[in-house]
Amino acid sequence: MASSETVCCICALFFGGIFCTLIWTATAKHTFQIDYENNCFKKDGESFRYISGSIHYSRVPRYYWKDRILKMYMLGLNAVHTYVPWNFHEVMPKKFVFDGDKDLEHFLQLANSTGLLVILRPGPFIDAEWDMGGLPAWILKKSNVVLRSSDPDYLAAVDQWMNVLLPKIRPFLYNNGGPIISLQLEDEYGSYFACDYDYLRHLVKLFRYHLGDEVILFSTDASSIHAVKCGTVDGLYATVDFGPTENITACFEVQRHFEPKGPLVNSELYTGWLDHWGEKHQVVATSIVTKALDTVLGLGANVNLYMLIGGTDFGYWNGANTPYAAQPTSYDYDAPLSEAGDLTDKYFAIRDVIRKYKKVPYGPIPPSVPKFAYGPVPLKKLSALSEMLDVMCPSGPVKSVYPLNFVQLNQYFGFVLYRTSLPKDCSNPTSLSSPLNGVHDRAYITVDGVPQGVLERDKVLSINITGKAKATLDILVENQGRISVGRYINECKGLITNLTLGKDFLTGWTMYPLDIDEAVSRGLKEKSRKPSMSSRSSAFTAPAFYIGSFDIPSGIPDLPQDTFINFPGWTKGQIWINGFNLGRYWPARGPQITLYVPRHILSTSAPNNITVLELEKSPCDVKPCVVEFVDTPVLNATVSNIFPGRKLFVGLY
Repeated sequence: MASSETVCCICALFFGGIFCTLIWTATAKHTFQIDYENNCFKKDGESFRYISGSIHYSRVPRYYWKDRILKMYMLGLNAVHTYVPWNFHEVMPKKFVFDGDKDLEHFLQLANSTGLLVILRPGPFIDAEWDMGGLPAWILKKSNVVLRSSDPDYLAAVDQWMNVLLPKIRPFLYNNGGPIISLQLEDEYGSYFACDYDYLRHLVKLFRYHLGDEVILFSTDASSIHAVKCGTVDGLYATVDFGPTENITACFEVQRHFEPKGPLVNSELYTGWLDHWGEKHQVVATSIVTKALDTVLGLGANVNLYMLIGGTDFGYWNGANTPYAAQPTSYDYDAPLSEAGDLTDKYFAIRDVIRKYKKVPYGPIPPSVPKFAYGPVPLKKLSALSEMLDVMCPSGPVKSVYPLNFVQLNQYFGFVLYRTSLPKDCSNPTSLSSPLNGVHDRAYITVDGVPQGVLERDKVLSINITGKAKATLDILVENQGRISVGRYINECKGLITNLTLGKDFLTGWTMYPLDIDEAVSRGLKEKSRKPSMSSRSSAFTAPAFYIGSFDIPSGIPDLPQDTFINFPGWTKGQIWINGFNLGRYWPARGPQITLYVPRHILSTSAPNNITVLELEKSPCDVKPCVVEFVDTPVLNATVSNIFPGRKLFVGLY
């Protein structure tokens, strides 16, 4: 900060130690600029280099923002990177939400009060292994819209969003006394097929209109000439990203090709890597990360550690890659702070590297948050999903000769139940097929309530079913997460092409868009249940809800605490605790076995209600069934690699 400022220090007990918040009373205008002559940034007229870490506020509960930000500060960072996921704030058109866990302004205030600058990445596209790369699915109602381009329909939606977002951001710019020193436009745009310079110029003009000419706008692209060439235009400072095993000198030479002068910047130095269901948990050795960080800092470069903490894809927010593979609920990323915010050996090793180049804060580091194993909780079957359609779809079904996709049904996440009747007798096993790979992404099949099997995108395109003519055929389709990067981010979900029974196309569909979250939040009520129908295959049970509850004693100090939930004997589904959608579980495929449960959703004053939607095979029909709260996560279960050959740090375009 400029020496002409008045500094006040307010100290308070925090995590058992002293935490001091600096409050700066500005008497001179702040400036943050690029010094092309000296190849660096200048902050208030002084040479400056940032060492930053990525945290996605959308993946960390607001309850824990302060804890995670303070740990980043104590690591020795002087800045944080964060994305703004458009679809997180505008799930439905023109319905903007900026409160609770979506309170971006509060997050920025916390960073500022902790003494950290902010590099903001407001998109509109962000990738981040987030559903549809942060774009809202309702844009796809214009079926021919070209995303991430100067398509008029797309730009109209972008402008509408940015006209809301950017005025909120402006007071937090550094030159206005806030923490934001720069903003990234788009994300790795040079790897997208469109290569639309008019689109990038439109974004530059839009950002300048709302934010002024002083703030630094930049681009980030993979470290190749082609990627940066299509990813930046005049008005954007070009930066690169690369993994810790890359040739660092060569990567920065790519940046120098486009920015002969100015600061070197790696906007994403990967500290770990992402996971997919059915693949092994990715781990990057601490020694590899610290060696690369030491090299980058030794070159005088600016760097952002992606990720510093990964967090969790609660609910349905996970993304996917091509060939189609969805990310699990955990976004642990093998980062220096674990998914639950725990300190790791990697954290302290990185701190040792940073202290070679700058002072790290003195004082106690907030400890890892305690975990508690609450133990097993019995569950009982409430009802088959098909018996609760009046509760799950209160507005009623939609009918069509041919199946409609999720967007056509105004259903952007979760599940749709497609129903028709068998047009002929299928007493002998008859093929139910998706000949054009039209199940996006996974379909759970029953005939008159009897489970038949699963169709799965790219993997299982046909199963045999049995049933009498005019029997009810139910197909529950799960959206497992939209592709988050590449040319296929415009994919549709649901039954996107028709199904065949034998050689005949199925018609006459009744479709139920399911609002399960709302129904669970109101509390599911037990109904008189029909007798369970026996399955053709012991491998499946019909999708159904299971419920249970547990108490946490109020007289024990420090409870509730964080925990993890395990699913012994369960297969695949979704879980809610006290109405909060924790996310997807899939221990049958792995590698993630347990789900993270943050303490703020638990209660000591009332029973904690658990709702499980098991989609494939419940253990409850053969034995007493439980879920179990444990104090240690399991993210690295042994799995058979469904997609062998994927490599670390390679673009997933």
